[in-house]
Amino acid sequence: MIRLILVLGLAPLAAWAECPPAPDHSEEIAGLLAEIQSAEREIEAQRLSNALWALWADAPDAAAQELLDAGMRARESYDFLRAEESFDRLVAYCPDYAEGYNQRAFVAFLRGDFAAALPDLERALALNPRHVAALSGKALTLMGLGRDAEAQEALRAALALNPWLSERHLLTEPPGQEL
Repeated sequence: MIRLILVLGLAPLAAWAECPPAPDHSEEIAGLLAEIQSAEREIEAQRLSNALWALWADAPDAAAQELLDAGMRARESYDFLRAEESFDRLVAYCPDYAEGYNQRAFVAFLRGDFAAALPDLERALALNPRHVAALSGKALTLMGLGRDAEAQEALRAALALNPWLSERHLLTEPPGQEL
């Protein structure tokens, strides 16, 4: 109940305040991606992927963090409507924060609304082109839309950054090459 009051209490502040820039974790992310690419075991790559998630989920300020966290808690509870509302507020407050779009896209994907997910994934990637989760989410979304050639292209881009992604088994060889 206290968290709900905090979310409701912070939402008006977010509407009147200007969102600061998201923290710049580009050097840390580049280092983690390099480590993932040279990882010899999947468990090591998973640990590094978790560290990436912590950086992507580092919101620009406390109000944005609470909106992100509230949306993620709602999504984890399968309360997609509440999750989408939180992410809508986050995107409105922090339009230059990639994770707001990525999380809203994930909710749309889970609801099977691939057409709604794709523009948010495109925006997340415009803001953060090396966002591996948004790239793999784009690949899965394009598969859901039946756009397999584009999906394979997005999946290859994601796997170039993180060859250990669980979606790697969905990669097919280009036409004319055998598996």
